[in-house]
Amino acid sequence: MSEIKLYDAPEFTAKFMPSEELNAILKADRSKFFVVRVEEMYRHVHRPVPPSRSTIYSCLYLTEGAASMKIGSELYTIHSQELLIVPAGQVFSFQENDVNKGYLCGFHGDFLVGKWLKNNLLKEFDFLQIWGNPLIKPDEQSAQFIESLYGRLLIDYSQNGLQNTGILQAYLFALLCEVNRVYQSVLPPDPIAAVTLTNRFRELVFSFFRTKQRVSEYAALLNITSNHLNKTVRTVSGKSPTKWIDEAILLEAKVLLSQTGLSINEVATQVGLDDPSYFARLFKKLEGQTPTEFRRMIEKS
Repeated sequence: MSEIKLYDAPEFTAKFMPSEELNAILKADRSKFFVVRVEEMYRHVHRPVPPSRSTIYSCLYLTEGAASMKIGSELYTIHSQELLIVPAGQVFSFQENDVNKGYLCGFHGDFLVGKWLKNNLLKEFDFLQIWGNPLIKPDEQSAQFIESLYGRLLIDYSQNGLQNTGILQAYLFALLCEVNRVYQSVLPPDPIAAVTLTNRFRELVFSFFRTKQRVSEYAALLNITSNHLNKTVRTVSGKSPTKWIDEAILLEAKVLLSQTGLSINEVATQVGLDDPSYFARLFKKLEGQTPTEFRRMIEKS
């Protein structure tokens, strides 16, 4: 199995936005936590960021302009008083031409473990999970609270780095709780059991898509029938289980094509497809171009 690069914050900024000015804003321990104004970071991005993964959770909030980012298999665009969340380990990519202002906060999962915070805290926030909805649109009052919390985090981080870890943890936890309150209010009105089943299926796909690519295999893991899984997932998510599996394969292939020198046939094998021709057809069907064309596009950028 070929190892896909999983960037920590210092590696990511060094590769895609190298800048002494940015290094002065972001502290040395940015792999644990950082918060920065978007405009101070984004102006150092001079080329597209190809499909990548990070060890940190990223929370982007805009106060002006717009930002577009591909998270998982979907392209999202946010505007003023809206958020985008990228869970650790999720595939993401973005271009270099957005004009905006706001805040970007990044943190490792371990950062929220402390004197008053428990180890499995992140599991309580659906929007931090791979299967969560990354686009959040707060109401006016919630947006003001969220912006104030970002501002408070930025002041302490800019002045003290991580010296006041307890304060940063408290404000970050408050920020996540405020986002979660808004997020919970826009969940689909499906029965809790159906949503839970769909989320569990998506979590399993993320873990097993290389070796399990039939709906029946996931139905067996969940102890339900394939028909029940198909109906539930389609109703809750708007996509069939097969589409979720295919998109997981595509995302992994895109990262491999971007980060490794593996041949197309080798990439197909890495994502669990023994037939390179089928892999090429599936890739073109979902992405609109062949694996070779996609790799050339990345190499030119």
